[in-house]
Amino acid sequence: MSERVRRAAGAVLAVALLLASRPPAGRAPGDRAGRAVGGRQAAAHRVEQLRVKVLEVLPHDSKAFTEGLEMAGNTLYESTGLSGASSVRAGPPGRPPTARVALPAPLFGEGITVLGRTLWQLTWRNRTAVERDARTLAELRRVPYPGDGWGMCFQRSAHRLVTSDGSARLTFRDPGTLAEKGEVAVTEGGRPVTGLNELECADAALYANVLPTDRIVRIDPATGAVTASIDASGLLRGDEAVPGSTLNGIAAVPGTDQFLVTGKFWPRMFRVVFVPA
Repeated sequence: MSERVRRAAGAVLAVALLLASRPPAGRAPGDRAGRAVGGRQAAAHRVEQLRVKVLEVLPHDSKAFTEGLEMAGNTLYESTGLSGASSVRAGPPGRPPTARVALPAPLFGEGITVLGRTLWQLTWRNRTAVERDARTLAELRRVPYPGDGWGMCFQRSAHRLVTSDGSARLTFRDPGTLAEKGEVAVTEGGRPVTGLNELECADAALYANVLPTDRIVRIDPATGAVTASIDASGLLRGDEAVPGSTLNGIAAVPGTDQFLVTGKFWPRMFRVVFVPA
């Protein structure tokens, strides 16, 4: 077993222990209102059952421990994790990146999102977020970030960032300072949905990978209610899986109803649409 795979297995174990040790979602002070509203809405909302339909298969770097994925125009941005192996890269989907920058150890790269000329990249437990030039990926500044960094996306209609921390809670942040602006608890049928990881803001909806499963959920960010459960299993063949190769990476293709999905150490990426199960 290679050192890379050992580190990945260790990271996945750490995440599993982290999830197991977290208190139930919604127990944090100040979260009661969001939990109550989200619970009522989820209980009353019918959850669509969807699956992925593959339109195209693209190559993907099998050494990439994918943590964040986002399309802006024709450019695919990807953030990868593991201390000493983290990076952010950009280029056309399915082709070698045209720009790539490594994060120095001990930084562990996590979610990313693009805001026009700049992008944010989170780190896992380093309590740091990095702002970058979206074209060159050059580091512009580092900003203190409280807690664990997991997923991130930019909700343009509300002009706010949405971030996850592996619990059932989503936090809204100022796109310039990362200051907290509110939060909501994600529920399905009145029950918290934990393990929320990589995020994608698409139109009025929010999509999240649920770690460590092959499931993606569509969320109403106003209430936290899950409006669709998407089965993304079966994309990766059994002989392609290695320790740590979990589904993690979802990017809306601008101007379409399509998404790019991939995972940690996946040798392939998939252009898909979501259809009734």
